[in-house]
Amino acid sequence: MSYNKPVVPEAKEKLNQFKMESANEVGVKLKNGYNGDLTAREAGSVGGQMVKKMIQAYEQNLK
Repeated sequence: MSYNKPVVPEAKEKLNQFKMESANEVGVKLKNGYNGDLTAREAGSVGGQMVKKMIQAYEQNLK
């Protein structure tokens, strides 16, 4: 089972755009393609920002 496979393959481009926007917001410079040279702190800050934005969007939909 692949954990990096999107449930909706058509959403891949939007997910990449979301990741790039989140990285930009926390000051991490991502490249298109391989980003394995990121530190764990940088990668974690991008993921954390993405989760924060998803939670905010979900909370807005509850109102």
